Amino acid sequence: MSTATLPLTAPSTFEIFLSETRYEFLRMLRTRTYSLSVIGFPVMFYILFGLLLNRGEHIGGVAVSRYLLGGYSVFGAMGAALFGVGVGLAGDLSAGWLELKRSSPMPPLAYLLAKCCTAMAFGVIIVSILLTLGIAFGHARFSATEIASLLGLTLAFAIPFACMGLVVAMLVPMNSAPGVTNLIYLPMSFLGGLWLPIDMLPTFLKHFAPVLPTYHAGQLMFIALNAPAYGSALTHWLYLAGFSCVMLGIASLLFHRSEQKS
Repeated sequence: MSTATLPLTAPSTFEIFLSETRYEFLRMLRTRTYSLSVIGFPVMFYILFGLLLNRGEHIGGVAVSRYLLGGYSVFGAMGAALFGVGVGLAGDLSAGWLELKRSSPMPPLAYLLAKCCTAMAFGVIIVSILLTLGIAFGHARFSATEIASLLGLTLAFAIPFACMGLVVAMLVPMNSAPGVTNLIYLPMSFLGGLWLPIDMLPTFLKHFAPVLPTYHAGQLMFIALNAPAYGSALTHWLYLAGFSCVMLGIASLLFHRSEQKS
């Protein structure tokens, strides 16, 4: 008796990327320590400082509920990228999962792109929740163009912070990665003017702020919301592009050094 054979076709690179991204997103969504904290922190802070404690207040003629939405959107995008890529990659390196991935026929970039896209997805979720809260309870009004700009900027900001996460993962062991990431995440958010306007910081901190990527990402958000901002959009974009390249270069150097040692 003869048996029919079905032709086997290898999945395309795009299909592999989509599958890897879907599984990575589901994995991070089910990891409560990641999903609840990454989404919960910016939402909680926005409710507290943007909707409750400073209700009815204005910053430079802009309602606090509108102004702080820009800052906490960057805060959320940064957290999703740093913890998703940095801490996540450190855990995979520690568990040997990355070695298994590399030995499979999966394209090498699919793994990192899946993590970056997952961070983007969580960033969009965070901004969507903040927008809903700001409109429903902060009486903030946003045009369709402003909403599209907020979401687009959130997607873009995942890239430089994901690149920073790569460096963290290559430098810090898994057991220290969450603590070190928090030491980067929280101070950079405060000093970059995401939690309160730069004008409210001490003078010496005002001069330090432009060194940080959070400052430039925040200013781009404020520009998109027609809120008080410093510098030109081009300057901020050039800084973030240069920062991404530097972080990628450092991560690549560290990766090659670790391969030589092994």
